[in-house]
Amino acid sequence: MTRTTKLLLIATVLIAAAFSAPSISTAQPGYGGPPPRITCSSDDGRRNWCDIGPSRDVRLVRQISGSACVRDSTWGVDRRGLWVDRGCRAEFIVGRGGGPPPPPAYGPSTVITCSSNDGNRRWCDIGGRGDVRLVRQISGSPCVRDNTWGVDRRGLWVDRGCRADFKVR
Repeated sequence: MTRTTKLLLIATVLIAAAFSAPSISTAQPGYGGPPPRITCSSDDGRRNWCDIGPSRDVRLVRQISGSACVRDSTWGVDRRGLWVDRGCRAEFIVGRGGGPPPPPAYGPSTVITCSSNDGNRRWCDIGGRGDVRLVRQISGSPCVRDNTWGVDRRGLWVDRGCRADFKVR
């Protein structure tokens, strides 16, 4: 067998194998893939809408803000989409998602955002941990430990417009 014949034979086998391999398909919404998650924020304290397409089935899975996120009060769904208001900032599942959301996971070092969007004191859950440090100030208002933020028996608190990312260990 000549070298050219061997190369043609190998090329034919490789092409045949490529066409006979099963094709890879992606999951369609509602057919086993994870439901889409979006983050929607009312950063200025006003109502904001987030596009969720044609779905009206939305579930809050993780509150990010220090301001309360309460369905039909500070968040909801209308003909324009998902809306959030009065400082609510959270992660939502759009469409059918199976079962209740998992409890928050606090690993060896977790970063959370805590916000006093309305100028009042707000508490954020830190999973019973007390070692907290500010890693990034987001607000224009100062975030000063034991003045505009701190930790007490209720958790991490922020006050007077402080909004920041905190590392919890």
